[in-house]
Amino acid sequence: MSSPALSKEGRVFDLLPEMIFILDGKSALVDYNKSAVQAMGFESAGRHPVSMREIVVPPLWADFEGTMKNGAVGSGHETRFVKADGLEIDISYDVRLLQAPGTTYVVVIAKDVTEQKRKELEYLQFSNVIHYTINPIQITDAKGKMVYVNPAFERVSGFSRDELIGKNPNILNSGRHSRDFWGKVWNHILSGKAWVGEVENRRKDGTPFHTELLISPIEDAAGTVVGFLGAHRDLTEQKILERQLLRSQKMESIGTLAAGIAHEVGNPLTSISSLVQVILRTTTDEFTKEKLELVKNQITRIARIIRDLVDFSRPSTYVVRPTDINQTLREAWNIVQYGKKVRDIKVELSLAEDLPLLDVVPDQLSQVFINILINAVDSLEGKAGSIWIRSSAHGNQVTVQIRDSGKGITPEHCEKVFEPFFTTKEVGKGSGLGLWVSYGIVKSFDGDVLLQSAVGKGSTFTIVLPVKGPA
Repeated sequence: MSSPALSKEGRVFDLLPEMIFILDGKSALVDYNKSAVQAMGFESAGRHPVSMREIVVPPLWADFEGTMKNGAVGSGHETRFVKADGLEIDISYDVRLLQAPGTTYVVVIAKDVTEQKRKELEYLQFSNVIHYTINPIQITDAKGKMVYVNPAFERVSGFSRDELIGKNPNILNSGRHSRDFWGKVWNHILSGKAWVGEVENRRKDGTPFHTELLISPIEDAAGTVVGFLGAHRDLTEQKILERQLLRSQKMESIGTLAAGIAHEVGNPLTSISSLVQVILRTTTDEFTKEKLELVKNQITRIARIIRDLVDFSRPSTYVVRPTDINQTLREAWNIVQYGKKVRDIKVELSLAEDLPLLDVVPDQLSQVFINILINAVDSLEGKAGSIWIRSSAHGNQVTVQIRDSGKGITPEHCEKVFEPFFTTKEVGKGSGLGLWVSYGIVKSFDGDVLLQSAVGKGSTFTIVLPVKGPA
């Protein structure tokens, strides 16, 4: 096919990689180059179209024809062509006008963008998956600066996207992992290998969150690492449950041990107590009586500790009955409030009305409340402060919160307060069994005791009890 618009010397357009079609004013094909023949498969099929109508897929012909008739000179037009073998391809094309003596030709410069469109679709699908997944995702450049975070990452970290983009991920560093640890991770991923491990980070509010982190290098076509994709799986709830399970197992083991200790210590202690009382009744020496009274007091203290151990380690012999939680709370506070340390403490009771009765042992539950209230009073160290006592019902649970404005508890001590014999009080001022026994009592009612505390800001003990007692 020879074009009146191009002389034979003008067939240089056959050297161009783009498909070029030359049309007259009626969209009839005047000429096309070799790239068009090869891309469309005209030669192998023995097909030589005479009109663009044979090339543009029928549903899009009207739009294409309108572009030609309107003389829409410029780039960025899109359509679809059908090749000689019937395969459809995506096309991006430019329109140019070619002036010739007595006529004007339309030049269509077309490019097959099918593969590009496929990649764009894959990228869009991939982007949507990353953006809307429930797993936190972050993408960094090759230097480790964050260039993308998904909404899940914003939620779990507490930071907004604007606060994270451009920052190094160490903005979330909890300090739990050493510089050497992260150095090894960095060297590993720079070599082009993926890394998987558990990490502890810090939210914006300072609370920890645990994730299983997969870091995958992002490489360009030449195999150069240009960035990293970090995919997190939130393990925070799992870690909390693991700690609760470990604590329950520890309590169960200690309970068994406590029963044995109480038995072995209780018998000789009874003998010692009897001997002390006999000597007290028979001696007239005042010095001896004074010292024996000291011994007697210490025996009483040891006996009380043993009694607490026994109460924890053996099934309760108390009677379970429907109990008014609010009444039990008021009675517990009435017992505690007469101590001299309570003089400058402001107490606020906010007890929900119409709480359901719970099947518990009233005396045991009262002991729990008393123990926690005494701790709240002690945390104020004789200074002015406040204690808040609240009760509420949520679904099939009743919740009691006892909060104080005291000195608070350090994070490392928060993990230990429910362990036996652990106390932050001075020697002789606390056995370290109160919270341990309280935890065991609440657990026996299928409930739980939770603690939130910050140094200098006070502590909140939350007792959660089921509406239906244990079967």
